[in-house]
Amino acid sequence: MVYPGAVHSRFEHSLGVYWLAEEAVRTIEARQGLELGMERFDLETVKLAGLLHDVGHGPFSHMFEYALLPQILQGSKWSHEDMSLRMIDYMVDEHNIDIDPGCLKTVKELIVASEHFPHSDVKDKKFLYDIVANGRNGVDVDKFDYILRDTRACGLGCNFQFQRLMESMRVLGDEICYRDKEYLTIHKMFATRADLHRTVYTHAKVKAVELMLVDALAKADNFLRISSSIQDPAEFWKLDDSIVRTIETTTDQEVKEASDLIRRIRRRDLYRFCNEFSVPKDSLDHFKPIIPRDIVCSQKSGSVSLKEEDVAVSNVKIDLTRGRSNPLESVNFFKDYESAEKFTIQNSRISHLLPTFYQDNIVRVYSKRPELVEAVSEAFENFQLKTYGIKPQVHPTPEKKCRKILSP
Repeated sequence: MVYPGAVHSRFEHSLGVYWLAEEAVRTIEARQGLELGMERFDLETVKLAGLLHDVGHGPFSHMFEYALLPQILQGSKWSHEDMSLRMIDYMVDEHNIDIDPGCLKTVKELIVASEHFPHSDVKDKKFLYDIVANGRNGVDVDKFDYILRDTRACGLGCNFQFQRLMESMRVLGDEICYRDKEYLTIHKMFATRADLHRTVYTHAKVKAVELMLVDALAKADNFLRISSSIQDPAEFWKLDDSIVRTIETTTDQEVKEASDLIRRIRRRDLYRFCNEFSVPKDSLDHFKPIIPRDIVCSQKSGSVSLKEEDVAVSNVKIDLTRGRSNPLESVNFFKDYESAEKFTIQNSRISHLLPTFYQDNIVRVYSKRPELVEAVSEAFENFQLKTYGIKPQVHPTPEKKCRKILSP
């Protein structure tokens, strides 16, 4: 809807991670295979983990998991990683796949490695868990693939070269380490990922479409049986992005509200972006996500009385994968291939131009009805003044935008 070239699928991404996972294992094996006791089993399990790591994603991926499910299932702990494990078991049973139980167990462990670090129950070859889903420091082939794939599809520049990291990786102390001269390459990976989040994944129009999709899918939940399908792999696999077309084409009055929202998206009659602000750094410790009620309750008396259903709020957090911490502090480096010592490097030892803060929290407010943009914008400004004593937003909502929208 915003970047027309971004029509690639998670299947293509999974093939890319599969290939990169194999390249990573073969690179390490060529240098240290005998030393590390590497076997074909290691190659096969890591490749399979790369291929299958995302099979548990629902329709519209992260939007489904982090925006829709919390709305239709209060307190939901569902995750696509855990669903991937259940989908793998289902596929093996359903299709009578002959696979070694030990191999299957390891593949599943590798997929959820980022969620279950440190791997206290793994006795050796812990470095294999750094390849697909790295819970140690976030440097993994999953990111190598989607960063390059997404920047290219969206027509954005990318000066991150994953090949340099693949060529220099080495195992020291049972973890993958990198040449010290590649410090800035790793920083570029995290910085490019953050830039993708800011300019693509959380683009103001992208979030407007997502907010509308969430509202439409929530209204159609009973009809589509989304919430009743997410725990059963035999039903879950049937849920994909085509559920939007199902809403569009059905004549059932039960989904009329949802259908109307999808029609608005097709016509690009989107929720109207009013304004945004970045949460001040000194307020991050006690920041709680803003909800429509906060905006409505900040409205002063006027000709229009806002309701919660008139307002949509998007709370966006952008970081370098480790919240307000520098992820490079968890990456170990080595000097050269003759050295057996690993060490971390501080930003200040490399450049004083690197960031000293690593997280942004951005609050965006939308009006669901065009004629309410001015009222919602004013209430949003009042909320900022009441909460922070200042208006952190960069500029007011343009008057011409309000006038244009209010005109018949």
